[in-house]
Amino acid sequence: MNQRSIFILFILVFCSVVHSQEENTVLTKDKKTLNIKRASNKPKIDGVLDDAIWTNADVATDFIQFRPEIGNKLPTAQRTEVKMSYDDDAIYVAAYLYDDPMKIMKQLTTRDNFGQNDFFAVILNPNNDAQNDTEFFVFSSGQQADAIANPTIGEDFSWNAVWQSAVQIVDDGWIVEIEIPYRTLRFPEQEEPTWGLQFHRHFRRDRSQYTWNEFDPTQGNIGLYHGELKGLKNLKPPVRLNLYPFSTGILNSFDGDTDTDLTFGMDVKYGITDNFTLDATLVPDFSQAGFDRVVLNLGPFEQTFSEQRQFFTEGVDLFSKGDLFFSRRVGGRPSGELDLDDNEEADIPEEVKVLNAVKISGRTKKGLGVGVFNAITEKTYATITRSDEIFNENNEVIDTIITKRREVIEPFTNYNILVVDQQFNGNSSVSLINTNVMREGEFRDGNATALVTNLQNKRNTYVINAEAKMSNVNYQNSDSETGFSSFFYMAKTHGNLRYSFDHSFADTKYEINDLGLNFRNNFNNFGADIWYQTFEPKGKLNNYRINAWINYRNLANPGVFTGMNFGGRYFAQTKKLNSYGFNFNVEPGKQYDYFESRDGRPFIFEDIASVGGFYSSNYNKVFAFDIDGGIFKIFEEGRDLFGYNIFLSPRVRPSDKLLMIYSFSLNMSNGSRGYATYQDDQPIFGERNRKRITNTVSANYTFNPFNSVALSFRHYWDTVNYDYELFTLLDNGRLTTDQGYTVDNVDESPNINFSTWNIDLSYSWQFAPGSFLTALYRNQLFNFDTMSQDSYSESLDTLFDQPIQHTISVRLQYFLDFNGIKSIFKKSNKPQSGQANNFLSNRKRRFGVNS
Repeated sequence: MNQRSIFILFILVFCSVVHSQEENTVLTKDKKTLNIKRASNKPKIDGVLDDAIWTNADVATDFIQFRPEIGNKLPTAQRTEVKMSYDDDAIYVAAYLYDDPMKIMKQLTTRDNFGQNDFFAVILNPNNDAQNDTEFFVFSSGQQADAIANPTIGEDFSWNAVWQSAVQIVDDGWIVEIEIPYRTLRFPEQEEPTWGLQFHRHFRRDRSQYTWNEFDPTQGNIGLYHGELKGLKNLKPPVRLNLYPFSTGILNSFDGDTDTDLTFGMDVKYGITDNFTLDATLVPDFSQAGFDRVVLNLGPFEQTFSEQRQFFTEGVDLFSKGDLFFSRRVGGRPSGELDLDDNEEADIPEEVKVLNAVKISGRTKKGLGVGVFNAITEKTYATITRSDEIFNENNEVIDTIITKRREVIEPFTNYNILVVDQQFNGNSSVSLINTNVMREGEFRDGNATALVTNLQNKRNTYVINAEAKMSNVNYQNSDSETGFSSFFYMAKTHGNLRYSFDHSFADTKYEINDLGLNFRNNFNNFGADIWYQTFEPKGKLNNYRINAWINYRNLANPGVFTGMNFGGRYFAQTKKLNSYGFNFNVEPGKQYDYFESRDGRPFIFEDIASVGGFYSSNYNKVFAFDIDGGIFKIFEEGRDLFGYNIFLSPRVRPSDKLLMIYSFSLNMSNGSRGYATYQDDQPIFGERNRKRITNTVSANYTFNPFNSVALSFRHYWDTVNYDYELFTLLDNGRLTTDQGYTVDNVDESPNINFSTWNIDLSYSWQFAPGSFLTALYRNQLFNFDTMSQDSYSESLDTLFDQPIQHTISVRLQYFLDFNGIKSIFKKSNKPQSGQANNFLSNRKRRFGVNS
């Protein structure tokens, strides 16, 4: 029986098992309902519940635990009471969270950083579809976090809204007051809607968490367990037009040259309809994005980095469908190649400038989501320097003529994405996504399309995810190529014991790297996982999880075996909130790597095994630490590969305002073999010893929820030292030294000494809602040479001999809400005496001035 027959048989058996399950569980109990009343006067958001609207408001209480135990109710001394109200502008929430104030954890952190905090959360779902939530978190320290969430992406905290909250610590607990403007939500005009509603309360000291409407973590996505908010009447969504004008001043100094720049731009959010929003960045500025954690890349695939530009991280859940969108392609390195003579050198820009970018996204009441993305990058040139030597009659160099020219390395380029996503049953969806990249002139164009389904049965006990993808690359001067890829995943998603099966495929022409990311194609792989996990404490443990896996890999063309592996992992958290675990992985028998050679021939290695473990202490304590380590070894005849890695990261929190973390990692590999260089039209392999040391430091001092200072430092050092004799690769996948290559007789030494140094020191001040002043100082160093025998201190001295780049930037961003601007002009230019007195008293109260 061939592999495809086995695959089809497995699907049929699995599906028959799914449909033969008895309907013996009920997903949810009756939903709780909270009735909301309209406010005649807007409450003051100060954490003091003396406003009239809270007097007769209905109370949501009787919260029920779901972590670490399930089903417990809060004792009276820790009860939670929540009230809500609304008017034409916003939803208002007041929560009284009873507790011993001495036990409340309240570390000051930056926005969206949970730290060591108790928190209260409000989850709203205006469509009441169980899949598209908007989450608002308030920490006991007074800081905020917010996110959008759905079963596909989980929680996306890169989404940021402008809303207000206030916290007061009182004798018997803490109080939260929240104002959620309608501009932060997406909903149509509604007469008497029912919204999905959930409240969460988290006690950081023991990591226990409670919800208002009971939640069963053993099955189903959390959105299915929301209660309902009733009583809203005649809601009219506001004009959702938010402007974020900004200006950035930049000073750069490098190797004696200093340049300055002053930029102006604006980000725009506009509600095109009740449910659809346009996001645009006009003349974008990403100068304050964090530095990339560069490492030495010895492998055959490109090195990539995570996205740190806010426009490309916020609200991209629809565009992530099918994994066709890798946002670092927009404004990344130029895609073109240069044909240089031996006497020419090219200065190629590190990135392409983004001229503007636009996103339109939203979802209808019936669950139809639509997303449109467009970005434009400017034409980019490389500067080529040519050196022509002039000889005399004795063939002696008497002069050198230097000429320069510019050549287009990236043309004017247009990036486009279109997504249509239909959700149904509160837990399933089907999506169609297309990406398109059009480059001016003779440069290549790219197009990719995917059909994606996420299907779960109504009881939320089994899931099937399937993807079918097609790519087309137009090389302009040659024929275009069309490729295909697919992915299939089936899993049991309820109970303690769970399992899954997956299959992934890509032919040799599948290529999405114009706007997506695939490191390689040409694979036909199978995998299976099984795991057992607990959801309630047992013995000394809060929870634990054991899982095992096996993977079987082939090429798609030709259909040959390339390798397999199996392994296991154990994770546990104790009742004292310490976590630990261990893992192992084995690649038995011959493994065939068709990519390391860079020419399509296999490189064979055999019988590699690794084992590792970690321990993480309770972060609630003033001092905590993480330690991780592992070893690996090959058991192949004639090989002596052995390696290990150590990671240690202590952290100190001397006060609720200051957190300092130091991390050290050491990676050693002795006797590994791989591609070293290219010589005489063939790949040259070598046996090498590699040492990597990384030191990082981060420190954050938060004065209050609106002012913070952050330090980030990283030094990365990597050496690769090859044995004297080098190998060539035989067609049978084995290595030989018969051709006599050595480190000394190849054109370029393969030995490497590589190091980088980065420091970021930043200050952030939120001087008004949604408005920030940020100042950044950055310096960075880089060195790459062949001195692989140098010690750590010698390499550090060499690094400090390199020119250092200093960057200072100051960015001012202001938030403007159209509705706020409109209301200003509606008011009288001159306040009445009573208004003036109110303004003065409010100002005194805000700044702590006595009357």
